[in-house]
Amino acid sequence: MSDSPVTSGATPPNPPSVVNCAVYGPGGKREVALADVGEALVDDPACFAWIGLYEPDQSVLAQLQAEFDLHDLAIEDAGKAHQRPKIEAYGDSLFIVANTAQAVDERIAYGETHLFLGPRYLVSVRHGASLSYAPARRRLEREPALLAMGPSAALYAVLDAIVDNYLPVVEEFRTTLDALERHIVSAQFHRRILIRLYELKRELTWMRVAATPLQDVLSQLMRNTGPLVPSDMKPYIRDVLDHSARINETVDALRDMLGTALAVNQALVTLTQGEIVKKLGAWAALLAAPTLITSWYGMNFHNMPELDERYAYPLLIGGTAMVMGLLYRMFKRAHWL
Repeated sequence: MSDSPVTSGATPPNPPSVVNCAVYGPGGKREVALADVGEALVDDPACFAWIGLYEPDQSVLAQLQAEFDLHDLAIEDAGKAHQRPKIEAYGDSLFIVANTAQAVDERIAYGETHLFLGPRYLVSVRHGASLSYAPARRRLEREPALLAMGPSAALYAVLDAIVDNYLPVVEEFRTTLDALERHIVSAQFHRRILIRLYELKRELTWMRVAATPLQDVLSQLMRNTGPLVPSDMKPYIRDVLDHSARINETVDALRDMLGTALAVNQALVTLTQGEIVKKLGAWAALLAAPTLITSWYGMNFHNMPELDERYAYPLLIGGTAMVMGLLYRMFKRAHWL
């Protein structure tokens, strides 16, 4: 595809929650004010609007609803976070919810992106931890042939960015798990390792909850036979679906490896404790032999004839040493010492 430049005009003022508002058509890109989007679409029937919002207030959403005739229920959902990933059809538009993820201070933060797809517009509404879609917008602007496919191309770019942003998170999980596995097989056991394993298990579970439902959304888009997602766009959506499937498979594999790591950690701790108990038991037996013998001869009986023998004392010491030597050899052969 060619990399022809995209024209751009001066940036009109917009509410703070409006991250980007532009109209794309055969003449290139033209940034407009949110209030002028309708007029711009009327002036050029071949163009479409791509609007990006971040945690907008109700007044901005009401303005969008009036401009594009969006459904009340979709606007209500877009104004609130904590929606489950889904795709819903309202007349000639689609409402899509997808979870986003990003690493923040060595932890994974999750957010949401709500998308309104219509015949001549795409509106993205971000909530919480969500990276900007400016790179996706710039990428699409460098591919005029793809951009000419309309709002569905913008939808593809956003969904592809969401899935691509999962990759650094998954790689961080993999790196952390590799480091923890090295600690697990070492001779030292720390409580913090077990705690970090549990935390990683929990984070992977949340990652699976966030990423897996997107596959259903993409599958429904693939099955969509309406004009909003033309057949020429299906291969691109299928590519995002493939990436999403690989992410989910990787997360599942990491969860399985983490479960194995937890089991190995517990087994190694139990094995180490068993070795320590065996050594303590062997040394206790070695100490018990002389204790038993000396306590036997420490009893206050008047008639113990062997005590009167000339070599009774060295024989007692020699016998005790021999018993301890035999016990030591037996425990050594059994690998208790």
